[in-house]
Amino acid sequence: PQTVIALGLEGSANKLGVGIVKHVYPSGIPVDTELRPEMIELANVRDTYNPPPGEGFLPRDVAAHHRTTIIELLNQAFAEAQITHDDLDCICFTKGPGMGAPLQAVALVARTLSQLWGLPLVGVNHCVGHIEMGRAITGADNPVVLYVSGGNTQVIAYSQQTYRIFGETLDIAIGNCLDRFARVLKLPNDPSPGYNIEQYAKRGSKYIELPYTVKGMDVSFSGILSFIEKMAKTEADKYTPEDLCYSLQETMFAMLVEITERAMAHIGSKEVLVVGGVGCNVRLQEMMGQMAKERNGKVFATDMRYCIDNGIMIAQAGALAFARGFNTPIQDSWVTQRFRTDQVHVEWRT
Repeated sequence: PQTVIALGLEGSANKLGVGIVKHVYPSGIPVDTELRPEMIELANVRDTYNPPPGEGFLPRDVAAHHRTTIIELLNQAFAEAQITHDDLDCICFTKGPGMGAPLQAVALVARTLSQLWGLPLVGVNHCVGHIEMGRAITGADNPVVLYVSGGNTQVIAYSQQTYRIFGETLDIAIGNCLDRFARVLKLPNDPSPGYNIEQYAKRGSKYIELPYTVKGMDVSFSGILSFIEKMAKTEADKYTPEDLCYSLQETMFAMLVEITERAMAHIGSKEVLVVGGVGCNVRLQEMMGQMAKERNGKVFATDMRYCIDNGIMIAQAGALAFARGFNTPIQDSWVTQRFRTDQVHVEWRT
């Protein structure tokens, strides 16, 4: 059998993740079929930078957090995996998209380790990392993917070695909208603003009508945010924070369900895979599940370990690309804040 052991470094936003994955190909790496290795998770450690309530995170502060924490996390990951760097085949890092300063801080470490240990580098698209980890964990075959996080909102489907974007946000990501409303309500950032909004929403019962903005296959969240921010500030006596959170979630999630269902109908798929940090939200999973059930389909989702940014998803996508001969020469190991999901050649699928 052939094996690939990959180290993955993720730091595109406020989560710093280090993961180690082992891929086993019992009869060698196939040349012309889709790669479906047995995946063994060796390590997946994470540390989050949380600013005080009512504040967002600044790129320079996040980068400083990553710089001070990464060595400790690397040691932790190797201890958990019970291997040394001599066992590794490649070093995978997030090339983009994400926040410039944090991406740079982590890429610098990846480059340094690559040269210290004489290992090839593999630059990974963050979004593709989420998709590949979701596929590996849930066993979803060819799903419509809803990728929802603090920086991204996309409806994606696979065709001809590309993850194609069917619909996306026209302005801000859904997670950004939730985070910014949490800031207005001064909710704590620990464990995450979105998680705290979700808990408030569970206690809400009165639905307040908010702008519902779907344009074809695309969505827009900035108007809803302005609208509900104004309500929270000027009509605080009329609406409880719980009802506002409940209404915000219901409205935005309904928009996502609508465009995801259209993509499913278009490509004739029965599966939805929800990935990204907002994919942890139980209410979103519930609404997607209801829609999928009505179409005799199925929804796939992962838990906190994999839907929130992590290192192992970067190792997962990187190891697949590496098995197909891909690597990133040091002079091309720059990072970028803009790197679209459909710019990646998905060579490991047919």
